[in-house]
Amino acid sequence: MSSRSHLLNDRTAEHYRRSVTHGVERVAVKLAAAQQPFTGVTPAELAPTVSAVDLDKPLGTTGEALDELERVYLRDAVYFHHPRYLAHLNCPVVIPAVLGEAVIAAVNSSLDTWDQSAGGTLIERRLIEWTTRRIGFDAAADGIFTSGGSQSNLQALLLAREETCRLVRKNSETALSTAQLLPRLRILTSECSHFSIEKAAVLLGLGPQAVIPVPCDEQRRMRLDALAEELTRCESAGETVMAVVATAGTTDFGSIDPLPAIADLCDQAGAWLHVDAAYGCGLLASRRRRALLDGVERADSVTVDYHKSFFQPVSSSAVLVRDRDTLRHVTYHADYLNPARSVEKEIPNQVDKSIQTTRRFDALKLWMTLRVMGADALGELFDEVVDRAADAWRLLDGDERFEVVVEPQLSTLVFRYLPGECTGDDGTLTDRANLHAREALFASGEAIVAGTVVDGRHYLKFTLLNPETTPADIATVLDLIAAHADSYVDQHRTVPTPALSAAQAS
Repeated sequence: MSSRSHLLNDRTAEHYRRSVTHGVERVAVKLAAAQQPFTGVTPAELAPTVSAVDLDKPLGTTGEALDELERVYLRDAVYFHHPRYLAHLNCPVVIPAVLGEAVIAAVNSSLDTWDQSAGGTLIERRLIEWTTRRIGFDAAADGIFTSGGSQSNLQALLLAREETCRLVRKNSETALSTAQLLPRLRILTSECSHFSIEKAAVLLGLGPQAVIPVPCDEQRRMRLDALAEELTRCESAGETVMAVVATAGTTDFGSIDPLPAIADLCDQAGAWLHVDAAYGCGLLASRRRRALLDGVERADSVTVDYHKSFFQPVSSSAVLVRDRDTLRHVTYHADYLNPARSVEKEIPNQVDKSIQTTRRFDALKLWMTLRVMGADALGELFDEVVDRAADAWRLLDGDERFEVVVEPQLSTLVFRYLPGECTGDDGTLTDRANLHAREALFASGEAIVAGTVVDGRHYLKFTLLNPETTPADIATVLDLIAAHADSYVDQHRTVPTPALSAAQAS
């Protein structure tokens, strides 16, 4: 075949249809046949297979390429749709969104300017409006789709930095340069917040020391008294609070900070409030639990990840702002792309709101989902996984083999296996047993769980985002964990020496 025969156009439409259909059939077979979430393959085992591929010698046919793909990827992929994948914030995806993904790839719109996307621009804008209304913002709100929560948090904090510097300059009696202002800026955030907050501070030129972790309570939510104290301390020290970041669904615990009270403190301090709802945004579609997000409407900016709790394929995220005027801080005009005169002509160029230029039409996936399923159906799916987490908590709380850190608000549980009495164990044996159990389970491929560290100790973590996961699945995984941990402890337990009787001692 000629090189041009591979270009997707009017003359190759039939070749496109056959190729994609062949690929879809392969994936469908794999999905139907998956008996466990993973094969347990190691990097050392798989790497030679991938390295042996000569990328300078094409195979020539779609069938041969798919056969090879089976060996280098599909056979050993981690399948999030399996009910015993319980590790990270990876959700199974809904079919309408996958259909949207196929359309996106084929048409290949770029959502930076109107002349590259047309209707795609309007669809994205309509979905941003829909999301801002779900949050509780008014008609002044706006936003933009992003690649994920980290980018959304970065853009939100960029806007917060620019707005804070603008206000400081406005109220200052002397002219202040950016170089003078940046060292004074501080970001206050929960000690359980996402690491992307510190990464954003570094990227914004503030340095990691600008991020001040605020202590949490026993439920792993930001303590209001600690936040109030830190706001007062910053003011006394001549430091400027650039933003307070509240979390609606921490990665480890799914905890939701007390948003209304935090908003009150931000109002009093005149501080920008950003709510990282990358995980908890699924509550926006819930008819039973929407109240858990009360107060989010008072934020200046909000992060949502549709690819976490709206069951969308990666990537699909957005940053939303209460006042669209703040998006001007990321607006730059290029004569070849979005000249200033396009604003006068009211041409809607999305690049004016984004820190990206070329950008996928990821909004189409959510559009197709809402048009086929509706928001209530998404909310029901998210409610199901929250219900399942409550079931899992009851199992763990009633099982003497484990301890669980907090009762979940959303769908994550942090817990650990507890060995029996072990002489001389200062906690390190328990740590090692839990680490071993996770690694052994992953190596078996029977189930996948995550791990984390709490108060210096190693714990395991369930992240439940699959409505197909049952209490029986969870109970089975707990038994597997306990079996692996028990085996490790039996091999490494220090056996106490029995005390000698008086007769034996003599």
